[in-house]
Amino acid sequence: MRIRIKFRKYGVMKFIGHLDMMRYFQKCIRRAGIDIAYSEGFSPHQIMSFAAPLGVGATSDGEYLDIEVLSTKSSGQSLQALNETMAEGVEVVSYRRLKGSDKKAMSIVAAADYELYVKEGYEVPDVDYEAAVKEFYEKPDEILITKQTKNGEKAMDLKKLIYEFKVLRKEGKPVFYLKVCTGSTDNVKPQIVLEAFFRFLGAEYNPPAIQIHRKDVYGMEQGKIVSLGEMGEDIG
Repeated sequence: MRIRIKFRKYGVMKFIGHLDMMRYFQKCIRRAGIDIAYSEGFSPHQIMSFAAPLGVGATSDGEYLDIEVLSTKSSGQSLQALNETMAEGVEVVSYRRLKGSDKKAMSIVAAADYELYVKEGYEVPDVDYEAAVKEFYEKPDEILITKQTKNGEKAMDLKKLIYEFKVLRKEGKPVFYLKVCTGSTDNVKPQIVLEAFFRFLGAEYNPPAIQIHRKDVYGMEQGKIVSLGEMGEDIG
């Protein structure tokens, strides 16, 4: 039986990297008494996989991991058991049984959406961001940047990798909303888009000033992009 777990990551836990989060969940799953399945062989390990690694320093309301279990309690009981083992900064919000036809989250990840907002104590240029987004993103047919890779520099068209870009306002400061391609082949980090946007404005992009918050991760199902959290069903 396959289970999809959705969790939030916030507070000081945003500084915990992906590999340490894997180890963290392995321990929490054991302590919560989840009847997880183990691989066979000389060195058995829990059968689990994460949908899309989250960068260090970013927070999230929509992180996912799939596990395989031999048996399970109800969704409510499993949520309670898991959250009783969690440290402040991680909260499990969904525990759903996948259907036989559902694929692993990591194999169907297609997009993710983010809010990037200005941290307290920092400022950004006072410009008409809404108008600037139209000029930078909506009007052009392509947005070309040069990306540094392991093999040197590579030209990239951001336009085809950005599904949505808009500016919200919270407490008088801009909040940049981005929905971008997030897959195993084509993907783009939201901070790369924002850096290109600030360059377009003729302004300096200051990474420490911006908090990255992932809202959700989406998969491709029957040609449509849907939240990974919508797949499967609650266990009664």
